Amino acid sequence: MDRIRLEMRADAFLADTEVLTRVAFLAPDQDARQTISIQASAIVDQLRHGAKPSMMELFLGEYGLSSDEGVALMCLAEALLRVPDAATIDALIEDKIVPSEWGKHLGESHSTLVNASTWALFVTGQVLDEPGKGIAGILRGAIKRLGEPVIRQAVTRVMREMGQQFVLGQTIQKAIKRADIFEKQGYSYSYDMLGEAAINDLDARSYHMAYADAIAQISKAASGDDIRRNPGISIKLSALHPKYDLLHRDQVMRDLVPRARSLALLAKSAGIGLNIDAEEAARLDLSLDVIESVLSEPSLAGWDGFGVVVQAYGKRATHVIDWLYQLAKRLDRRIMVRLVKGAYWDTEIKLAQVESLPGFPVLVAKHHTDINYICCAAKLLSMSSRIYPQFATHNAHTIAAVLHIAAEQGA
Repeated sequence: MDRIRLEMRADAFLADTEVLTRVAFLAPDQDARQTISIQASAIVDQLRHGAKPSMMELFLGEYGLSSDEGVALMCLAEALLRVPDAATIDALIEDKIVPSEWGKHLGESHSTLVNASTWALFVTGQVLDEPGKGIAGILRGAIKRLGEPVIRQAVTRVMREMGQQFVLGQTIQKAIKRADIFEKQGYSYSYDMLGEAAINDLDARSYHMAYADAIAQISKAASGDDIRRNPGISIKLSALHPKYDLLHRDQVMRDLVPRARSLALLAKSAGIGLNIDAEEAARLDLSLDVIESVLSEPSLAGWDGFGVVVQAYGKRATHVIDWLYQLAKRLDRRIMVRLVKGAYWDTEIKLAQVESLPGFPVLVAKHHTDINYICCAAKLLSMSSRIYPQFATHNAHTIAAVLHIAAEQGA
């Protein structure tokens, strides 16, 4: 395991091509790739024609995430659910709506509702735009001052409807209640909190208690004996300590590990799974130290509900998977590993530039992450004796690839 950690550190800033060369043996061959592409197209066709699209899907059909308007909508949908006051909502709406070119989307959707909403967003953008000179500018400024409450109410209502696609509920109780409808259709959930970050120890203790309360609430919905079919929870280690970095490693191991361990023990007693969320690349080594210490707790023996999230855009992702597998073997445990693509790409790139690092800790090209994800998936599926793999993606091609590899390996 020490060897894996040393290799992991050595490969932190490899070039994208070097990373992909090292994992190429895990990639599907040419025939498999062709089969996967056909399966991916079938998945997309089925989704497009086999179900009634939600409002969010209709919006995404018109406003792709490659457009400024699509990004603005996604930001509003996710953020408005967590904005506490009217002034901040006004500022956020103005920031995201004004720069976008809503007019070019007028009448382009097949949905009357989307077209009506586009018109509302277009008018809102015009009203909120900074006033120009002359009478028109003065009138626009007056409308802006008098009309913001109405605009705020209208846009917030639309965005809240869209935001339901991203946020299940504003409290754990509301989320569990809403999830019950979908659980009866065969879905299962892993809950997490949005925006948790400990600034001081009071925050850290508050988040610790909030996680504990969430586990208690989730346990009420855990009715089965199979942890994999029960709802679970994801926690962020950085929410449990205000100085979660290598410079404060001793403090983290002293203060954070007992908190994380207590949550794992609570999850075990509740019959649910607990996943350790991924952090920024600079915290990876520290996270692995914490994970090893928590999972080594003898009282957790016999519990298969401990999980770790691995980010496929990280250049050390395959090393992390190998290390987790060896840890599970050494401790005689079976753990969950949830493979994601990664959530902090912009931050990682900027931090590497600001700190003049010798390279980027994440894959720079998006399609390189897609390739690495599939290779990591193949590795995870080959380790099922110790690892219960979980896959998180919105990409139809990635879904098809995972299903194909799983079938090939008999997983």
